[in-house]
Amino acid sequence: MAELMPHQPTVEAIFRSYEERARHDASRGHLGGSAIGHSCSRFLWLGFRWAFRPSFDGRVLRLFQTGHLEEPRLIDDLRRIGVEVLDKDPETRRQWRYTAVGGHFSGSLDAVLHGLPRAPKTWALAEFKTHNAKSFRALQTKGVEKHKPQHWAQVHVYMGLAGLERCLYLAVCKDSDAPYEEWIHFDARVHERMLDRARSIITATEPPPRLSDDPLYYECGWCDARDLCHDNELGEPPRVADVSCRTCCYATPEVDESDAARWTCAQTGGDLTLAEQARACGEHLLIPPLVPWAEPVDSGDGWVLYQLRRKDGGRFANVGLTSIAPLDVPQLDSRALAAATPGTVLDENGGKDD
Repeated sequence: MAELMPHQPTVEAIFRSYEERARHDASRGHLGGSAIGHSCSRFLWLGFRWAFRPSFDGRVLRLFQTGHLEEPRLIDDLRRIGVEVLDKDPETRRQWRYTAVGGHFSGSLDAVLHGLPRAPKTWALAEFKTHNAKSFRALQTKGVEKHKPQHWAQVHVYMGLAGLERCLYLAVCKDSDAPYEEWIHFDARVHERMLDRARSIITATEPPPRLSDDPLYYECGWCDARDLCHDNELGEPPRVADVSCRTCCYATPEVDESDAARWTCAQTGGDLTLAEQARACGEHLLIPPLVPWAEPVDSGDGWVLYQLRRKDGGRFANVGLTSIAPLDVPQLDSRALAAATPGTVLDENGGKDD
C-alpha cells in the first residue's frame, strides 16, 4: 500500500492564506502588456471584461511569488558587476509604468539598465523571468521568440512604449538556480502588431471566436476560461459569464486622450469607478454572447429576450430590476441568469421547463 501524505496543517494554513489574499485582491482594471502575446484573443477579451476570475490554489500562488522574489536578487547581481539599474522611474519614484489605448492597456517594467558588459553605452529594458527545469532547457535550445512568444510580445510592447531599442532577458531556473541571458533587438513590427491587437480586444463589443472548437484542444484543456467556451467533462454546456459592469450591454471602455482607462454607462450617462464596475447595478443586462446556450431574439428598453438553443427550447428574458419584458416568459435579472442552466432557466419566476 502506498504511503499516505502526512497531514500538514501548517503548510495547508499557509496555502489558505495565499488563497484568501487572492480573493481580496482587486480585479485588474487593464489589459496587461505581459498577457497580450497570449495565443487566444477570446481569453484576453473575457479577462478584460471580468467574465471570469482566474482561480489558483495556494501552492501555485506561492510559486508566483517565488518569481517576484527573484527580481531583487537579480537587480543586486547586476549592480554588483557595475551595471546601473533603475528599477524605479526617477521622476515618480515608482515602478516604471506605461499605458496605451486610452489607459486600458498597461504594463510595468522590471527595470532599465545601463553599462551592461555586452553593450556598455546602451540603455536597455530588463525583463526578469523564472522557469522550471523543463521550460529552462527549452528556452536555452529555442530562445525566447520560439519558446515563450508571450514573453517576446511583452518585451516588444515595453521597449516600444519606453523608447528603448534593446532588452536583456534574464531568466533563472528554479530547479538549479542556473541563469540564462538573451539580448533582444527591438522589432517595431511586433510592437505595432501587439498594440493593434490590444486595441481590437479593448474596443470589441463581443467576444472573439474561440481558439478551437475542440474542447480537448490542449490549450483549451487547462485554460481558466474553459467553462465559458466549452462543454465540461459531464457534457454540460458552457456557463454564463460573471456579473460585473464589464459584462453589461450598457458599459463601454472609452478610448480617449485622457489615458485614464475610463468606463462609461449608457444607463446613467456617467463614468464608472473600479468599485462600481465590480458591484454592477440592478439594471445590468448581460452581453448576449455571454449567455452561450441561448439565442437573443428580441430586445427593448431594459430587457433582452432569449430562446434556448436546444430543439425544444423555450423563451426567457434577461431584465433589469426596474424593467419588465412585455412577454409572458420567465424574467431573470443578470445574477439569477448567471446562476441558471438550460435545465433550470425556465423554472425561474414561475417559468416551466419544456
